Amino acid sequence: MSEIASGRHVVTGAGPVGRAVVAELVGRGVRPVVVTRGGATVEGADAATADLADPSAARRVLGGAAVVYQCAQPAYHRWPQEFPGLQRSIVDAIRGSDAVLVAIENLYGYGPVRGPMTEATPLAATTRKGRVRAEMWQALAAVHEAGDLRVTAARASDFYGPGVADSMIGERFLRALLAGKPVELLGDPSKLHTITYVPDIARAMVTLGAEETAWGRPWHVPNAPTVSSEEIVRIAAAAAGVEPRVRRVARWQLRALGVFVKPIAETYEMVYEFEEDFVVDHSAYAERFGDHSTALAVGFEVTVEAFRRHG
Repeated sequence: MSEIASGRHVVTGAGPVGRAVVAELVGRGVRPVVVTRGGATVEGADAATADLADPSAARRVLGGAAVVYQCAQPAYHRWPQEFPGLQRSIVDAIRGSDAVLVAIENLYGYGPVRGPMTEATPLAATTRKGRVRAEMWQALAAVHEAGDLRVTAARASDFYGPGVADSMIGERFLRALLAGKPVELLGDPSKLHTITYVPDIARAMVTLGAEETAWGRPWHVPNAPTVSSEEIVRIAAAAAGVEPRVRRVARWQLRALGVFVKPIAETYEMVYEFEEDFVVDHSAYAERFGDHSTALAVGFEVTVEAFRRHG
């Protein structure tokens, strides 16, 4: 493992990624600070309360940090309105300091692609949320190139793992699976789809923050070998000891549900990810830092057990 910088490590947000980053840091002998609006407590970390979209509050809690792990985000349906401002506030709070900013990102910025995605794939998204993601990385890259702040980004596909709720493999997926009901899948279930285990994201983020050679560019975090969406269900069902059942959700059904539920409405423009193969190449990270991806069978055993314990 990379040697972590001494000093204050700050995790913004206490969602599944933020909590996994805390666990990774604690496992490496670091007690971080977790910043949330409500002062959430996370085992092994100190809690700080702040609205990070408020520049003065961000400066107060982030000042003096050695590494900031940016895991906070607004509600899914509020990304275009709020996400760029949140990131800008965090960047401005540590601009000109010796801190390293490690941001978690997804793959929306690439838009539809043919073949495996690499970090060299153009940021050519045309969706609302895809453009937001592309522009946010470009803003971080500009700050780094100007010498104002050291930044890097960990890019992940759809999350799964303990504590993950709002994902294609989150609460709805697991609740249906364990109840013996069909798991609802978007697009074509026979198409390949890379998914990312949250503890693997956390390990990658902490590694990138510690490695000077990682700064100034994004990295695809390690993922298990890509399988189809229906194979994901089979692997999860085997881990749970149930029979796999699948129901395909059509575009029109998603649009109809979105009339009543805003986050579902926001999912509609991303359906293309499930209609063709969606494969992530993380070979650049693996060659530089090693491949620490968790096998899907192992990841789902842990995830199913956690869901059964905590729901």
